[in-house]
Amino acid sequence: MYSASDLRKGLKVQIDGEPYIITEFEFSKPGKGQALYRTKMRNMITGNQFTQTYRSNDKFEKPDLEERTMQFLYSQDNEYHFMDTTSYEQIFLTREQLGDNVNFLVDNMEVQVLFFDNRPIDISLPIFVNLEVTRADPWVKGDTSGTDTKPVTVETGYQLQVPPFINKGEKIQIDTRTGEYITRVKE
Repeated sequence: MYSASDLRKGLKVQIDGEPYIITEFEFSKPGKGQALYRTKMRNMITGNQFTQTYRSNDKFEKPDLEERTMQFLYSQDNEYHFMDTTSYEQIFLTREQLGDNVNFLVDNMEVQVLFFDNRPIDISLPIFVNLEVTRADPWVKGDTSGTDTKPVTVETGYQLQVPPFINKGEKIQIDTRTGEYITRVKE
């Protein structure tokens, strides 16, 4: 069990039988009375967010969460299939459950899949992924738009801004937390 004083950003708690993650947290102590803990939470299953204030005597259950290493196999229609690397059990998650993570998934990539009551609800990607550029328009040296970047598309269909020297067929490293270009990968 957690008490309200244990609350912090990133903590996962269970409320009414569902897992929530705290996305924002603020502590305040009025002159008289109990301390107040203002939180913004996101339901880890539905994605719904809400703001709630708790007092210091409020208690929270610890959610039954488990992380397993799994390998991304393939996507079909709106389903993304993964295989447990130890038991070879296969599961799938929908595009809605994965959100922006689908932009960085490549075949055979190992990810951490988060389970709640033996149901897959989310994945954690490696911080950096190397993806091949499949489309890169030539950069015009006289372009005076004020930016020294150009748009490219990588093998997963994700589009991002990169420096003008990146060409089609090259591999680039992308930060999966921000979706931004990091560096060119030399093979």
